[in-house]
This record gives sequence, C-alpha cells and structure tokens, in this order.
Amino acid sequence: QLQLVESGGGLVQPGGSLRLSCAASGFTLDYYVIGWFRQAPGKEREGVSCISGSGGSTYYADSVKGRFTISRDNARNTVYLQMNSLKPEDTGLYYCAAKVGWRSLVAGTYEYWGQGTQVTVSS
Repeated sequence: QLQLVESGGGLVQPGGSLRLSCAASGFTLDYYVIGWFRQAPGKEREGVSCISGSGGSTYYADSVKGRFTISRDNARNTVYLQMNSLKPEDTGLYYCAAKVGWRSLVAGTYEYWGQGTQVTVSS
C-alpha cells in the first residue's frame, strides 16, 4: 500500500526553525516529484515547494523563497522541508504529496497524499 507520512511539525516562535520529513512506504520515491503543500484554516491549500525525482530541480513559492529548503534522501525514501525564519503566516497543516511527470505546485496534479503535520508559528 502506497503511503506518505509527514512528521516534524510543532509550535515554534516567530524567527524559529523546523524541519519536516515526508517518509514513503510501499513505493520508492526515486521516480516521483514530491511537493509540500500547506493549508491554513479557512484558506485553500497552497503549494510551498517541490523537488524532482533526482533532486536536481527544486521550486519554491515566492512566499517561502530564501527561507525554506527542500531536499531528498532517496536511500532513506524521505523528503525534507527545512523551514527557517518562520512567520505567523506560515502556520498551517503541511502535507507532502507525490506525482509522476513534471514538477508542479498545483495540488490537483498530485496522486498520493499524506495526512499532514501541523505547524504553528506563534509567540
């Protein structure tokens, strides 16, 4: 059974850092684009970042450029999202998702989704 499991969320003060992990089971991530998305209460799901299967190509939403870094360790079948200089507007439920084909920050193009991990940025 294909499964993605996110971890690493929590409560952090503004300016702080968190590292999210997305672990896959039931399939290998090597051939999949992995995206990170977030959803705040009352708002639509927003694409944050994505990374190609090889890890050689990454893409970020303007709102997180320079603060977030996506990476992958295919040997561990895991993708990471390092989040620095966090702001209250980064608060939300963070999901990882997998797709084949081209990189994208459009949620509807992704086939497999995790359950999400909550990130709260507050003083």
